[in-house]
Amino acid sequence: MGVFSKKKEVAHDNGESQAPRKGRKLGAIGTIFASGSAMFADGYSNAAMSPVLTILSREDMYGPWLVGGERNKSLLAAMVFAGMVTGQLSFGWVSDKIGRKFAMFLCTAIIFVFSILAACSAGPTPQVLINCLIAFRFFLGIGLGGEYPSGSVAAAEATEHNEVGKKKQQRLFIWATNSQLDLAFTVAWLVALALYKIFGDNHLRAVWRGTLLLGAIPPLLLLIARMFMEEPDAYKKNSMRHTRIPYWLIIKRYWLKLAAVSIVWFIYNWVTYPFGIYSGTIVEKAVGKNPSLYQTLAWGALVNSFYVPGTIVGSFISDFIGPKYTMIFGLLMQAVFGFAMSGAYNRLVPENGQGGSIAGFAVMYGIFLAFGEVGPGNNLGLLASKSVGPTAARGQLYGIAAAIGKVGAFIGTYTFPYIQKRFDTKGYFVQNTGLFWVGSALAVFSATITFFGVHNIKPDHMIEEDAAFREYLAANGFDVSQMGEPGHREGDVADDVVSSGAVPRDADVYEHDEKK
Repeated sequence: MGVFSKKKEVAHDNGESQAPRKGRKLGAIGTIFASGSAMFADGYSNAAMSPVLTILSREDMYGPWLVGGERNKSLLAAMVFAGMVTGQLSFGWVSDKIGRKFAMFLCTAIIFVFSILAACSAGPTPQVLINCLIAFRFFLGIGLGGEYPSGSVAAAEATEHNEVGKKKQQRLFIWATNSQLDLAFTVAWLVALALYKIFGDNHLRAVWRGTLLLGAIPPLLLLIARMFMEEPDAYKKNSMRHTRIPYWLIIKRYWLKLAAVSIVWFIYNWVTYPFGIYSGTIVEKAVGKNPSLYQTLAWGALVNSFYVPGTIVGSFISDFIGPKYTMIFGLLMQAVFGFAMSGAYNRLVPENGQGGSIAGFAVMYGIFLAFGEVGPGNNLGLLASKSVGPTAARGQLYGIAAAIGKVGAFIGTYTFPYIQKRFDTKGYFVQNTGLFWVGSALAVFSATITFFGVHNIKPDHMIEEDAAFREYLAANGFDVSQMGEPGHREGDVADDVVSSGAVPRDADVYEHDEKK
């Protein structure tokens, strides 16, 4: 153990040192949440489109312009994902070569501006209004997508800090990212329901515009919080901001891990986003003919609330058995409930609309969605940020995996109405259960890919991987001396002075000293 490590042990017995240590711990946790909480804006913006589509589809709103207009419906729901793919791919490079903080701040500003513009969409005809809404949601998607390779990556790097317990690393990342996203799904429906209760049927414009406008509040708060952030220590020590990135060496080392996570993410988003965005439509069918708008919004809020317990319970399982096996467990349980719900559909929702149990249907549908969060919802971002690449290229590799996932979301939301329409021609049972058969089968397929293609990770995986990556580069003749920021590189004079005990070092530095 190093000299400073012995000082650290003595300091633990000194009551005066407890306050600074608690401050460092709170600071580390605060950094995790400030980095990852933009996922709330992602979840809110996507989930809000379901009640908004439900409101816009009412004939007494803007006439029959959207009713039966599958193209408008599909573009409204899916265009944000096209923007997200653009943001994920472009901001991956920005995050790695310019900095995590700059990328996060710019993304948050984009989300804030275009959330407001989307809520203010207008035009001389309904179609012009919808065209504005589609365009603004595309640009909103760029900001949302950029958060994945910047904010989520920074949150993952902040979890592997000396002040964060090793048994809490995975759950803290999940709470700061996917749990925020899932909470937003519930909040979006509750906001729409509350606004409907306030304004009523005579002011539906205020309901859908207000639902979108309130999505600008979370990024505004994040803009303020991120002004006081610094770059993660892992980025300071291992980035390639001042040297070229050896892409070919990176591809040779990480392509298989990247491919496996990307395929599972594609399938998961292809299933999950349409089921979430169109949950109002699905529940509306189950409630019966001509449900009130209040019924549709209330049942949609109930169903989406199941995301939250799914992500919270699953976060503890991820720390206990690891992200890989938690993901397999969640996928298989999702398939079980999906098949069970399909088989029992006629008992839960009879064809004549009499009897049955809409509550039973909503609960089973909610559990189906919840297990998706226990598994891939929680762990795909975790695995993509921690296992598919080193700090030097983490933003770009994570961005590629997330972009492939969002392509799945785009395809799913765009094709969902057409698939649903095709099932409608196959009889009552198939038209209402076909989508669940498809979703459950894909969950089993995803679990299989995860078992054979995804590696489990342990605490401090990124620290160990960065060290192994340096050795790999050096063995292949790459000069690693320029990796990291000046003053944080291996062998810098500043580090030598710190190691002598003349000045204190960061917690994660003396942890490395302890390992030596």
